[in-house]
This record gives sequence, C-alpha cells and structure tokens, in this order.
Amino acid sequence: MSSPRSGRVETPPLAGSGWKLLPAAGVSLSAFFLFGLQAHAIGVPLLAASVIAAMLVDRDLGKDLALIGVGVGIVATTSVEADVSWPSFIRIGLVLGLAVLVPFLLDRFLYRRRVVRFPWRSREKKTRLEIGYLVAVPLLGYLILPFYFIRSGAYLNWPPLEDGGEVLRFFVGVNAVGTWDELFFICTVLVLLRRHFPLWQANILTAVIFVSFLWELGYRAWGPLITVPFALIQGYLFAKTRSLGYVLAVHLLFDALVFLAIVHARNPEWAPIFFLY
Repeated sequence: MSSPRSGRVETPPLAGSGWKLLPAAGVSLSAFFLFGLQAHAIGVPLLAASVIAAMLVDRDLGKDLALIGVGVGIVATTSVEADVSWPSFIRIGLVLGLAVLVPFLLDRFLYRRRVVRFPWRSREKKTRLEIGYLVAVPLLGYLILPFYFIRSGAYLNWPPLEDGGEVLRFFVGVNAVGTWDELFFICTVLVLLRRHFPLWQANILTAVIFVSFLWELGYRAWGPLITVPFALIQGYLFAKTRSLGYVLAVHLLFDALVFLAIVHARNPEWAPIFFLY
C-alpha cells in the first residue's frame, strides 16, 4: 500500500490476483471504447460495471477505480480531438482540468487521505542513464516524429494552423495536454493502480487508457507504435524516480518535437528544420 507521507508504493501481497485484475482491466478497456472507438454505449456501462464489480471484490480497489472512473468519465463528456478554435480550446481545457481536480479533491476530502499527489522532485540523484534519456528523447523525436506524421498522414488530424494566433494556441495546447497527461495518467491512474498491482500490470492498465486518449487526440494510423512504448516508459520512470518534474521534462521535450513536426507538416516553410522530410 502507499505511504501518505513518503509517496512510496509497496505492492500488496495478493496483488495481481485474477479477481482484482478483471475489474481493473474492465476500467482500462472502457477507455478504449470511450476514447479509441467513441462507442459510449459500450464504454459507459462497462466502466460502471467494472467499478461496481471492484467494490464487491475489494472495497479499497473499488474506491480507487471509482476515482479513475470519475476522471475517465469527465474526459468522455466531450471530444478531445485537436482543435485550436477558442471555444474548443476553453472547453477541452476545462474538462481536462476537472478530470484531474475532481479525483484529487475526492481523495483528499471524501476518502480523507493523500494518495493522489504530485511529487515535483525526489531527493535521489538522477542516474547517468536517466540524464542521458533526457538528451535522447528530443533526438529520437527529431528522427521519428516527422516521419510518422508526414508518411502516415496523421498530421491531418491536427488543425491547419493558418495564422500566428492558431500556432500560439496550438503550442500552449500541446504543452498543456502533455502536462495533463502526467498529472492524470501517471500521478493519478498509475499511482492508484500501483496500490493493488505490481508495476508491470499497473503500467499496462494505465497505458491502455493513455494510448486510447492519445488516439482520440490525433495519434492515429500507426501512432500506437510510438505512444505505447512512450506510455510504458513514462510509467516506469515515474515509479523509479518518484519525480513528476523528471517525467514532465521528458514529456515536454518530446512534445516540443511533436509541435515542430506538425507545424512543419502543415506549413513546411514555417519550420524548415527537418531536412530529411
């Protein structure tokens, strides 16, 4: 179980038992239907049934899955397909903000605990590998992302970006969503699941929700070949470093290349830095 003060997570003795894993998998699968397939008629009942089943199997698991379900349900109330128009910009920002805030407040004031936390930094020094990964991420992004967006045509899932105002809103939106990803998927979903399952199981369950959301956002075609490893690595790094600041730095470095690659794909003359494409 998690320690409210230290933020450390210990795997419970019976973690991963089939009866507990089934409702947790149901919650993750509901996100696939809600975000990936836009099949709310399946996703909503599956989410509700999974939370209820968890309550019957293990009350603590049910309470934690309920928090995840609240966040997923809030996001599912609107489309999160990329759109930089002012109404969509405000609508999506409000919904994503509530999806983080409501589970946080429920954890604090209804459950009266401090499981959902946002630990900015740990006291442990980063290893050379972790520091090297910070350098490798933008290099990999430079090589992979333009190829993905242009060759797959996935850049067309993002708005045309016809003027400076739209480019600026797009830049803010990319960074805001990247930050939200870590606050919700890592500091909320993964942390709650880690109270009941070993890291590899919790990480896969989280990645299903994470990648389903990214699919709706616009990372389609063969985008999951990029987003699945990224989601799994982010979960592993957070579990190892216990530092939101570190995983957020990784994410925003990657998203900087996402922003540049999409701008380049939409308007090659605006960001002529990808010489291979």
